[in-house]
Amino acid sequence: MSAAVELTSQEYIKHHLTNLTVGEGFWTWHLDTLGWSVFLGVIFLSIFRSVAKKATTGVPGKLQCAVELIVEFVSDSVKSTFHGHNPLIAPLALTVFVWVLLMNAMDWVPVDFLPWIISTVGGIEMSHVYMKPVPTTDPNMTFALALGVFILTIYYSIKVKGVGGFIKELTTQPFGHWSLYPVNFILEMVTLLARPLSLALRLFGNLYAGELIFLLIATIGLFQLPVHFLWAAFHLLIIPLQAFIFMMLTIVYLSLAHEDH
Repeated sequence: MSAAVELTSQEYIKHHLTNLTVGEGFWTWHLDTLGWSVFLGVIFLSIFRSVAKKATTGVPGKLQCAVELIVEFVSDSVKSTFHGHNPLIAPLALTVFVWVLLMNAMDWVPVDFLPWIISTVGGIEMSHVYMKPVPTTDPNMTFALALGVFILTIYYSIKVKGVGGFIKELTTQPFGHWSLYPVNFILEMVTLLARPLSLALRLFGNLYAGELIFLLIATIGLFQLPVHFLWAAFHLLIIPLQAFIFMMLTIVYLSLAHEDH
């Protein structure tokens, strides 16, 4: 909270909600979002690869048990939701769930901890340190994830149903008469485009709101720790729940893309 002494509460919150950027305009890069998301992705791959190489049929260790539990949970979710045949879906669902979970989990890091480390090591005033360590509080990240799911949905819709079948699906539902095909197309396009939009905004909105509350708690001074831990405990539900919802909607959208009516 040393930064909060020098800044007003409004300036303090605005400072912590500002990304570390480089470039201008459309080509502005959020270095903290990119850096932390790549770093957490590498951690995910390293842990799961290490467990896979050291896996034993005997009594497993705690880490192997945890990884097996996550894999089994994701596998059951895919089997109960996805009704097509595609070996990509289960690994994709596992990647989405664990990666989003790790990115969300950065919300548990106290808001001043990383800026304080950077300030101490680099000899920079905390008011000049910009660092948002939660990638999913950046709409650029959540929209990028949702866009990836959207592209896969369109790809498999065309691959499974063909171009004609995909166009037919967009034009013949919900009204069957040919004169209403333009109306059907408009309605179906709205539904199709709303999927990635809602997928991105749901994840971003929940995590951004949670981060904002952490920042508000940090401005209350000496009594922030008890309140911080209470809100962090509540996030024990929010963080994995948002990762689960993102994973399940990804599976559902890809399942719809594989259904050839």
